[in-house]
Amino acid sequence: MQAATQQASDNIADRFQRDGYVAPVPAICAEEAAECRRNLEAFESAHGGRLKPEYRQKAHILFPWLADLVRNPTITDTVARLLGPDLLVWSSAFFIKDAHDPAFVSWHQDSTYWGLSEPAVLTAWVAFTPSNHSNGCVRVIPGTHHLDQIAHRETFDANNILTRGQEIAVEVDESKAVEMELAPGEMSLHHIRLFHNSEPNNSNDRRIGFAIRYIPTRIRQTASDLDSATLVRGTDKYHHFELEPRPASDFAPEAVAYHAEVRRRQAELLLRGITRR
Repeated sequence: MQAATQQASDNIADRFQRDGYVAPVPAICAEEAAECRRNLEAFESAHGGRLKPEYRQKAHILFPWLADLVRNPTITDTVARLLGPDLLVWSSAFFIKDAHDPAFVSWHQDSTYWGLSEPAVLTAWVAFTPSNHSNGCVRVIPGTHHLDQIAHRETFDANNILTRGQEIAVEVDESKAVEMELAPGEMSLHHIRLFHNSEPNNSNDRRIGFAIRYIPTRIRQTASDLDSATLVRGTDKYHHFELEPRPASDFAPEAVAYHAEVRRRQAELLLRGITRR
């Protein structure tokens, strides 16, 4: 059993290094994924509608069940095989597309506006619902993580989920695209430089995913004097980031206030140098 586990681990590392992504990968069980969806939708029901955009970012500092998810040993142990034993969560984000939603994500690299000191960064995208062709699963162009940072243009398309509606400013060969289909509880892992996108949801149900951005503790923020992250595995001997506290309860007042400040800083970082008129 130990030899089989090591072989699987080596295979994930080899595939990630070669292709820039791995999917599907076990994260949580299907029942836990269903519970995460119930938690989200119970909060939405109690607060009068869909989760507001400002609460979709860094939600792990608002909800204990998401604070548990980003620290889940199955997830962090897998990530540690790729990034090392000492891990921070730099950010997290809900990617939710309602049924027959025109929302999409253009082809982009995550590294474009993040300001992090090196590209040793990966996203664990955890599926709370099925993520497939019909509902707009994430698509990738294998191997593009070996490229350097590519120029992007800003579109500010109203249906684009990305902050600036940014898209890669060169033609992307979509014939090479691979769909990362996931069952509830599975995750995909992708590199910060990998080209990826997703299409609208043409199905009759929501597509709900939670993206967790992991970094080794040695990484620092180069575009801001003050940034924060959550220590989820190992130790932080570098202290490049303000460490984020775990919420005591869903939407605890102190967590909401702290989250608002963190989101203000994050908006300044991600929208720096904006050219929108």
